[in-house]
Amino acid sequence: MEFIKVTEQPSLYRHLEKMTTEDVLTNINTEDKTVPHIIERAIPGIAALVNVVKEKILAGGRLFYIGAGTSGRLGVLDASECPPTYGVSPDLVVGIMAGGDAALRYGIEDAEDDEELGWADLQAYGVSSKDVVIGIAASGTTPYVVGALRNARQSGITTGCIVCNEGSPVAQHADYPVELVVGPEFVTGSTRMKSGTAQKLVLNMISTATMIGIGLVEDNQMVNMQISNNKLVDRGIKMVMKQTGLSDYKAAQSALLQYGSVKLAVRALEQRS
Repeated sequence: MEFIKVTEQPSLYRHLEKMTTEDVLTNINTEDKTVPHIIERAIPGIAALVNVVKEKILAGGRLFYIGAGTSGRLGVLDASECPPTYGVSPDLVVGIMAGGDAALRYGIEDAEDDEELGWADLQAYGVSSKDVVIGIAASGTTPYVVGALRNARQSGITTGCIVCNEGSPVAQHADYPVELVVGPEFVTGSTRMKSGTAQKLVLNMISTATMIGIGLVEDNQMVNMQISNNKLVDRGIKMVMKQTGLSDYKAAQSALLQYGSVKLAVRALEQRS
């Protein structure tokens, strides 16, 4: 029986080329508004996935995202933002995509058709049962992702997925499937639109909830962020001042730069007092 992809069904809108610019934008926005409500219904499944990711990381494991095309790029983006935002090692959350880093900028879409390549790419990182692998594929049928999850699961590795069709081959190989059925795209089959938006929002939720859960946020502050530019230095100084009650900007700056993070600077200043 053929698997029917909602993501490939015809757009609900016709003759887009005859629309005014405002009509195009309004209709895209109308479709985008539906995405958060669909994600809301998936929160229990997302929570189950986050909880196992937290458990694995606290036990010394890692989180891997693997995908192709837009889905792969979104996974790499989310992974790449964890080190500067939360001060974690680049090895803790790893984004892998079909075609490698070159595919981030240039379309190497045929790489997604190799069902064994995804698993080979994971093995290059020494993936093991300590880790979690999340496959990202709007269609839920991408061979690169299907093969990666199938082999990971057979090797005793916990798997999850973020897909935009129900009952897909990718989801069948996921212990923790997240299915976001956002419906046909405004431009038929252009899954970088609603599907990509849904995946991006859920990736934000997974990484943020995980980092909070493993203790890298205090109150609502990124106390372990990398102090890598003037904006972040200033933000960090103000966080140190607020948490310690210190009124001396220069003293807070000195402590922050010496210890490298808000958390360590605050701890050092509190020990001195």
